[in-house]
Amino acid sequence: MADIRILQGTPDDDNREYLPEKIRNTDIVVNENGNNSIVYPKRLQEFKEAVIDGVEDVWYEYVPESYDPSKKVPLIIGLHGGLMTGWGHAVYTSWTLVADREGFICLFPNAHEKRMWANYGVFDDFDPAAAPDLPIVQPPKDIEKNHDMNMILALIDRMKEKYSIDEGRIFMQGMSMGNIMTGQFARQYGDILAGAAGSGGPCELRNIFDRDGKIINRAGHLAVWQSRPEKNGLPPGKEYDEYTINRMNRIYWMKLNDCGLIPQIRIIGENNFAFYKGSKADLVYLDIKNRDHGQTLDEAFLYWDYLFSGTRRNPDGTITHEESKLPRTGDEFGIAVAGGYDKAWFKNQVMELKTKAVQWDKLKYHGLNGGQIVRGSYLCVPLSFIAEVFEADYEAEDHAASVVLLLKDGRRLQFARGSIGCVIDDTVRCMYCEALHRDNELLVSIEWFAKYFYGLQVSSCNGVTYITDHFADLSAFMADIMKDLFKGEMVPCNYGDLL
Repeated sequence: MADIRILQGTPDDDNREYLPEKIRNTDIVVNENGNNSIVYPKRLQEFKEAVIDGVEDVWYEYVPESYDPSKKVPLIIGLHGGLMTGWGHAVYTSWTLVADREGFICLFPNAHEKRMWANYGVFDDFDPAAAPDLPIVQPPKDIEKNHDMNMILALIDRMKEKYSIDEGRIFMQGMSMGNIMTGQFARQYGDILAGAAGSGGPCELRNIFDRDGKIINRAGHLAVWQSRPEKNGLPPGKEYDEYTINRMNRIYWMKLNDCGLIPQIRIIGENNFAFYKGSKADLVYLDIKNRDHGQTLDEAFLYWDYLFSGTRRNPDGTITHEESKLPRTGDEFGIAVAGGYDKAWFKNQVMELKTKAVQWDKLKYHGLNGGQIVRGSYLCVPLSFIAEVFEADYEAEDHAASVVLLLKDGRRLQFARGSIGCVIDDTVRCMYCEALHRDNELLVSIEWFAKYFYGLQVSSCNGVTYITDHFADLSAFMADIMKDLFKGEMVPCNYGDLL
């Protein structure tokens, strides 16, 4: 395994170009949507040649110094975003660094026309006034005549002839429009791939479901990774429900891969992972907190370490998942709750609450001439649930108007209806807000409890609170998954009829 290094570069912070040409063969690094480029790789080679249709195409190959032609190695095909290039995808990802570490080969083709992939359905209802400078490429009606698709197929064959490629370990990854192209390729020719990944460009539903709601797919199951930056937003001239689009793109591959409906959830820093296990192939869904449209510099390492490193397409077409560099397992300790729901998430399972969690506002109102000020809003959950997840002894009096918890370390806690005070052994400490009494259950702020007694990490987003024992920042699309789990609506009612 090679010793990889990020090379120091010369920042170009004043740059406002989408893809500055001056990056090529220099040490200039730029920041695009919060995603930094790397220094242009010295071993990245450009090729210009007619590979199909008698017209010239451009692509880039990266062969690491450690490449040994006597050994079969994986192939990664990276597809750039709209208005970008193959070399742009190489510098705005870390694929070449992963290749240096692992010894595989990368292929970065250019879209044939106007730096825009020939994707179906993208511009069918596009309003040019929304982005007048955006070039439009309409693909031919017959997908068999789609030059970009055929060019990628031809380049894959060329790479297999030129290098010692492991045909069971060919992977594709795209960003934005390149992600849409990756999905298009996966639906048509995914049976020659072991896995596909992408970020920042989910497919519109009309491209993946027909008018009867049936899945459109010719190639079958495939190990898939979907990255959804929290701040992705919509392309110019587009109007749709981003949550629904992301959800149905996920459900599309859940169905094809025969995945279980309840994922393993792991949140590490900004990365919110949902790992779905499938009988035919696995699916990874990643929501990235506070990230804009595009891809993060470390995503290539995430794709490889969590999924691609252990994935293979066998000669009979089946997908097998051996042990990957990093396991696709959920947080060992993770709690999720949301106001208005009588379900919770703990140890990667849905649990019942004895009454609904309450989002409670702590108010200041005296002396305000009838007005009030909200001084804080806190998620209150039953103490019976807190006792269960923190393995505390639970004693209730007067229909739980008063509750005592005995923690594992010996501390004795007492709570009472309507009081902001908590008795800890022989002293009193204030909580975030008063204890609530609902349905013969006493509720207190779980944020306060987790932080005060255990120093745990607490993050909240869109009404969902996540608690764990390490740095974790809950994101919007993961909060959406949590609510679906609480509602028991992980998939639509017609899920059984999608195929």
